[in-house]
Amino acid sequence: MEKIKFVPLLFAGDINVYSMARAFHEIYGVRPFVFGKYPTGPCYESKIMHYTANIRIDRQDTFLATVIRFAEEHREESVLLIGCGDRYVQLISRNKDRFPANVVAPYIDADLMNQLIHKEQFYAMCEEMEVDYPDTFVHRKEMGKDFELPFEGPFIIKPSNGIEYWEHPFATQKKVYKEDSRENLERVLDQIYKSGYGDSIIIQNFIPGDDTFMRVLTCYSDQMGKVKLMSLGHVLLEEHTPHGIGNHAVIINERNETIESQFKNLLEGMGYVGFSNFDIKYDQRDGKYKVFEINTRQGRSNYYVTGAGSNLAQYVVEDWIYKHPIDFKSVDCEFLWMVIPKRVAYKYIKPPEYKEQMKRLVREGNIINPLYYRPDNGLKRKLRLIKSQLSHYVKFKKYM
Repeated sequence: MEKIKFVPLLFAGDINVYSMARAFHEIYGVRPFVFGKYPTGPCYESKIMHYTANIRIDRQDTFLATVIRFAEEHREESVLLIGCGDRYVQLISRNKDRFPANVVAPYIDADLMNQLIHKEQFYAMCEEMEVDYPDTFVHRKEMGKDFELPFEGPFIIKPSNGIEYWEHPFATQKKVYKEDSRENLERVLDQIYKSGYGDSIIIQNFIPGDDTFMRVLTCYSDQMGKVKLMSLGHVLLEEHTPHGIGNHAVIINERNETIESQFKNLLEGMGYVGFSNFDIKYDQRDGKYKVFEINTRQGRSNYYVTGAGSNLAQYVVEDWIYKHPIDFKSVDCEFLWMVIPKRVAYKYIKPPEYKEQMKRLVREGNIINPLYYRPDNGLKRKLRLIKSQLSHYVKFKKYM
């Protein structure tokens, strides 16, 4: 392997960043440097990374100062900067021109980043590129309750601007709301706007079907804006806690050339660069796959790609550090990714054919939980991991 000195610098502290740190450690034997907000979570006291907690790390001044200082301390190396949360990728994109010369930031420019993060603007781009999305109404604060919806309930309600939304916490705050009546819809709108959130709110027609109708698509686009990796996952189960709703719990890789073609055209049409991740749901009413949003980064469940044999760290290193040409790959192997105990998955995934598929993949050894990694076997971390895994029995019983 070509020897070029580089050091990964990752931001966040959840399963997303742990999965990326593991990918770097597996293929390059390096321990990435990771900055997150809290001295908790899967990264805390990990043996495969250097983790630092700083409650202000997602603030502009602290973030920029940290990157500049780190780059100076590693001036003889290339610093590969990877964000593992929306706030961090936005900070990276916004500050690209301010980073020292040895910092490599594989992200799109701030203008495109802001367009894509904002769901209202993203849907406008989907409309232009003929990518399907749910029936949508955009509500603005000044409308109050004087508006008509072009569809019946149930309704899905979510902020256009997720970053601003989470900056205004309130007691009943959820990632996404599902309400059956107009009265409850208006109540949710009031709660969100009263928190101080001022951007638009997305109201959508609920697409029927349980978690097994969901798909996740992870892509990598090279420096020239050409898609080089596509990996589609069939979601079998999601989390259902108020703040975790929509987070994937069980995924099996699959292929769908129609979906891949649509999103390849979308990404290349806008000149997208770097990792991207899409949440998609199959609508059995018209037979279409409809996108909910784009994450301008690898998703929280990104290890379903690495575990299936396409190491995400290798793609970005080959492209930005070694500057090697990359062949296009569509991941086509069958592989099971899960971050909950198998017994929980078997209990709450209802269609029997998916349970049998999971059990077969378990027997074949084609299964991974990215949090269990042999080199990362510290006792304290093991105990916290066991406690976290056991908590899923309680969470799923309460919310499903």
